[in-house]
Amino acid sequence: MSGTNRNTSSGRRGSALLLALVATLVLAGMAGAIMAVSGSFKQEGTAFTDESRALYVAEAGLSQGIVAAQLMGVPANPPPAGTVVGQAGSMDAPMAFGEGGYWNTIVENGDTTWTVTSFAQVADHERGVEAVLSRNLNSIYDSALFAGNTSGDPLYDMEFGGKGLQADDINGNIYSGGNVVVEGDATIDGEIKASGKITGDTGTTGTLPVPDIPGMKYETNHDYNVKDLFAKATYKSHAGLGGSAYQVEEKNPAHIFRKNPSDRTADTSKTAKDDYFLEDPYETVSTSNSVTASKGTHLTLSGQDGNPGKDGSDLVYYIDGNLWIHNPNIFSFTMWNSKADAVKVTFVVKGNIYFSDNILYQDSDQDGVAFIAIKDSVQKDSGNIYFGDPTFGTLEQMDAFMYAENNFFDNNLSASGSAKVTVNGNMTAGNKVEINRDAGDQHSKLTVNHDDRISTGELELAGLPTSTNPDEPWVVATWREVPVQ
Repeated sequence: MSGTNRNTSSGRRGSALLLALVATLVLAGMAGAIMAVSGSFKQEGTAFTDESRALYVAEAGLSQGIVAAQLMGVPANPPPAGTVVGQAGSMDAPMAFGEGGYWNTIVENGDTTWTVTSFAQVADHERGVEAVLSRNLNSIYDSALFAGNTSGDPLYDMEFGGKGLQADDINGNIYSGGNVVVEGDATIDGEIKASGKITGDTGTTGTLPVPDIPGMKYETNHDYNVKDLFAKATYKSHAGLGGSAYQVEEKNPAHIFRKNPSDRTADTSKTAKDDYFLEDPYETVSTSNSVTASKGTHLTLSGQDGNPGKDGSDLVYYIDGNLWIHNPNIFSFTMWNSKADAVKVTFVVKGNIYFSDNILYQDSDQDGVAFIAIKDSVQKDSGNIYFGDPTFGTLEQMDAFMYAENNFFDNNLSASGSAKVTVNGNMTAGNKVEINRDAGDQHSKLTVNHDDRISTGELELAGLPTSTNPDEPWVVATWREVPVQ
């Protein structure tokens, strides 16, 4: 009996020892596995951190490249597409940053854009990012009123004034390359910016660029040369429009002009070049004094509304001479199309533009007309826009985008002239807006309602000049991650 008990006890002790040994081995294995997993997690965590750091370093390199592009500005003569115009570091010698380094390039794309590409390495991890930069362009039609003061006159003041109902009312931003003076009850519902002093209101000091008109090369970059289109003009009288003048066939895109009318020599004898009057001899003349589109004398473009000839809309008409919106028999002209097509046209005048009568849109939601007066190097009095009827003071409303490379001047907007003028569009001068609208106690009220359809992209007109922002010539168009090459 006792021997049997000893064998049983020895067996139990052996089983317990075996279980303990197995348990120890299992626990050791588990511990090893846990340590291995823990080490793997640590390695993965380190790798993830390094990969993220590499992206941050690449983005830092991209930011450096964008800053470098801003400092370089826009070249006057861009190099061929594919040219590297800027570079920092290289794959073999990266720019040190944080715990890694980056290298970048700036490449000319040949389409007014640059591509900035940046690569970075942290430990064994590499990342790449890319940004496409486009020119930061300013339209001369972004402001309600703009005067660049290219003459650099330190005494130039853009003035606003008037009392009560005759006070000036500007709805939109204004800019003066000189000073701004706001007096009386005049209101500016927009931002004021000036390179000089701002008196009577608040605003910011700074400069805005003036477009490079000579760079537009309108003499060759246009759709129709009105002077050439008048090569076969005939001299005809017109009872409704007055006097005799040179005119062309209705199918000719230039049929909306009459040249050198005989009944307005008192005005045109003072000019040095041919004078073209915006008036359509193929439309019925309206003598209504109601300043409404339906009551204005129609101006219809060729090819539209069933008219003969090619479509004359959305094109640039170049006039080497002067352009007048002035007829002693008419109060208003309306850009007209009774059908659904928009009336869009740009008039570029190498001379002066004279507004004496109203110019109106039939459809203010889709129509658009730009008047651009550019300088003639052999004519001192050129590149200007004159406001006002010198005799009758009938000018009240202009639906138009207007740019004078030189100045805006008044032409009898006070005294017996117009008591109020409303511009639905803008007034932009490369040099000065000089409209003296005070005569004794009378102030001719100026209202400008900025039409922002061009600046927002809702309306596009052919041949409009732009300028590059000198403070920030490039803007980021796209930004994305790219594979490392």
